[in-house]
Amino acid sequence: MQEFFLARQPIVDQHEKLFAFELLFRSGRVNSAGVVNEMLATAEVLVGAFGEMGLAEVLGSHKGFINVDSEFLHSDMVELLPKEQVVLELLESIHVDAAVVARCRELKKKGYSLALDDVVELREELKPLLGIVDLVKLDLMQIEPARLSGLVAALKEYPPKLLAEKVERREEVSLCQELGFEYFQGYYFAHPELLSGKRVSPSKMALLRILTLMLEDAANEEIEEAFKGYPHLSYSLMRMVNSAAAGLINKINSLRHGLVMLGRRPLRRWVQLLLYTSEGGGEQTISPLMQLAATRGKLMELVAQQQRPRDRDYADRAFMAGILSLLDVVLDTPLPEVIPGLHLHEAVEAALLAREGELGALLTLCENLEAPDLVTLNAWLARHPGLTLASITRAELDALAWANSITM
Repeated sequence: MQEFFLARQPIVDQHEKLFAFELLFRSGRVNSAGVVNEMLATAEVLVGAFGEMGLAEVLGSHKGFINVDSEFLHSDMVELLPKEQVVLELLESIHVDAAVVARCRELKKKGYSLALDDVVELREELKPLLGIVDLVKLDLMQIEPARLSGLVAALKEYPPKLLAEKVERREEVSLCQELGFEYFQGYYFAHPELLSGKRVSPSKMALLRILTLMLEDAANEEIEEAFKGYPHLSYSLMRMVNSAAAGLINKINSLRHGLVMLGRRPLRRWVQLLLYTSEGGGEQTISPLMQLAATRGKLMELVAQQQRPRDRDYADRAFMAGILSLLDVVLDTPLPEVIPGLHLHEAVEAALLAREGELGALLTLCENLEAPDLVTLNAWLARHPGLTLASITRAELDALAWANSITM
């Protein structure tokens, strides 16, 4: 289990009402950035906010400002972000050239909002961007008060709204309000709030295998099969689907359904993000907990196929219920706090939270098999004609063999 951190700082409007949060990288419990690699820092923030904690928990209905450097700006990963809720904040370290201007224009046409960070003077190289970006953030700590009004007047000739950042005193708020600033951010309003969570680090070998399959344009079935060996990836996928497509009408039915809902290109970008943030390297054996979850999922799938040979959706839902059934242990969080945020099919959710329905009965069967109770098993088989002790034992052995074949 690995703990991760990020911070968020409020951005308020002219009436000092919450407008957005800037999401900030944090390397630990100390509430300071310590950024060495901007690309890595951005990837950490995105995986934490969108893939682990969930968009609703971090931002609610507000926008999120994300710092991006030149490398991230030009990458495909930027298009993984939900354009309705993020503002891409171009770091001052970006060298503005024709390629940067073209990329910003492209993202703007696709519906993304853009902001210029830490502006302290109207440099000539910034002017091409002023017709594209939505906001300009002025760093009050680096601009003398006597120079501020002239800079604001020059920027008012361009469309972007103005945001005063690093505001620390009431007098600065009043001056900026008089000058026509629309938004404000700084210690005067709030210090960054530290957020933390826990995640299991997926191995690079597993991620590289999945990424290779996608780059080879493998069938969804092959990619789904690659996911099935890694319960933590399946969980993170569900969180990503819900963050990238908030307000889903249809319940997520299976791993395959989640892959289709997210789409091939966003999935590839998400895996790339995980590659940036995963720890360690080399091939390791799967942990006992991961092996148990994988065995449960596969066993439930195999028994479901015996129950309904022509119902692939039922078998898919059975696998999902099994592989997610140990998330409370993996994440050290009760299932009732984890499962509702995954937007699962109601049958899967009922099985996980209450052991209800056919999937709930299957999950109970798996749990009984892990602590052998022949009386309970025979009673279960009596209620499920068509299944025998021999067929269940065969499925259990096949599931164990499948789980043992997985390496991480």
